[in-house]
Amino acid sequence: MKPKLIPYFDSALSKAASYNTHQGSAAIFRKLVPPRPEVNKILWFLYADDAPTTRGGFKVMAASTYPLQGNKSRSNWSQTLSCISPREVVFGSNIKQQMYCHLLCALRSFDIIDGIRAAYAAGLIRAFSLLESKWEKLCDDLESGFPSLEIGDAAMKESVVEFLGGPQVDLSRRIREICAESNWGGILSKLWPNVRYVKSVTTGSMKQYYSKLKYYAGDVMILGGDYFASECCLGINLDIQQPPESTRFVMLPTTAYFEFLPFDLNESSVVGEETVDFSGVKVGKMYEVAVTTYRGLYRYRLGDIVRVVGFHNSSPLVEFVMRAPKTGYEIITEKDLMSAMESFQHSMAAEVVEFASFSDFELSPKRLKVFIEFREGCDFLQEEKLQGSVEALQRCCSSLENGLGEIYKVQKDRGEIGPLLVSVVRSGSFDGILQMAIKNGAPAGQYKPPKIIRNREIVDFMEESAVLTISLDSFHG
Repeated sequence: MKPKLIPYFDSALSKAASYNTHQGSAAIFRKLVPPRPEVNKILWFLYADDAPTTRGGFKVMAASTYPLQGNKSRSNWSQTLSCISPREVVFGSNIKQQMYCHLLCALRSFDIIDGIRAAYAAGLIRAFSLLESKWEKLCDDLESGFPSLEIGDAAMKESVVEFLGGPQVDLSRRIREICAESNWGGILSKLWPNVRYVKSVTTGSMKQYYSKLKYYAGDVMILGGDYFASECCLGINLDIQQPPESTRFVMLPTTAYFEFLPFDLNESSVVGEETVDFSGVKVGKMYEVAVTTYRGLYRYRLGDIVRVVGFHNSSPLVEFVMRAPKTGYEIITEKDLMSAMESFQHSMAAEVVEFASFSDFELSPKRLKVFIEFREGCDFLQEEKLQGSVEALQRCCSSLENGLGEIYKVQKDRGEIGPLLVSVVRSGSFDGILQMAIKNGAPAGQYKPPKIIRNREIVDFMEESAVLTISLDSFHG
């Protein structure tokens, strides 16, 4: 579960490439959302993780954390960020408490919030779910002018107390009236009437959260991100208003040297080892991206699969398809699972919060396990309705299995794969994976819930969290 480590050499060429790309991205954003001096703050779910030091004396941090760690001093803070929250919240030690304080500060200054941002859509959904479950406590804290006693970070708590500026009784009453209606559709513009946009990455595995994000956002426009990675900047999104299925990125020829390995989706693997460059890619074909960067990576395979959909001048225009399989033995791809789960969700009355799969090769025949977390409090798992829920889930499992892609289907027909196993896990189980990841060094702000689990520790945790396990012919509760 430990994150990969990439050497970071801040050379003049790498700095120039990164700077020019971010300037271009900012220009596209400013054209769509011109600055407003009077409404200029962002509810920005930022988390500046700790930067531990290796035995060799090198600091380890996420690429997104680097500029924050470089601006720890209070004098630099206001110059670099428009985040509404005090710096102590960003540099806090508990992601859930930080998220709560971000929300509390944004509600206190509701009238100057221009936008809402997070690195990934999953992070926004977690935050809005917290708002939905903790709104009464947030109102109590505004009314008293003091944050919850659950906030254990003393520096963070003191900064929030100062930010709140005493009891806000009228503001608390306003928010309480809005949230008490229990209508969370379009809640963002109700709580923050001047907000113009919500911005995060919504492509790839983040696509599953887009419809829920639209639900919360209502008429507020959702803006997508660019194609940036820790290794280098790869592509820029010229039309950030497009939904994830229509998002395209223009590959950037000056940020790195790019090579493309032809990829066969049916075989779920690259075809040979011969690469092509910008001039050799073909429209409609899929490729795995490899980069040679200014910071020293040589022909490094990113593990991203893209489809070329056209050209912008001479640069390929690509759409992100999925993460590449880690090995040739994998039964399904991330794309297969997401497609199958989308159909599964449409056939279920209950809301799916999160899901992931695991290929168990220790069983004979091998079996695919899918872990699903439903929304807390849904009628689906109430004891008096359990039998009917099990029958409905078994029917849906059959359609889920039918949508798991060609590789799975061929191996299933050959008898090489046993019946699909689906486990319904307790509410909050996937948050447990987040905590495990952070404990092992994963950056909180860059965390993406796994779709293909390959770590046995996580699988054991999910199996312990299961409240109901179903195959196509039996179930265990």
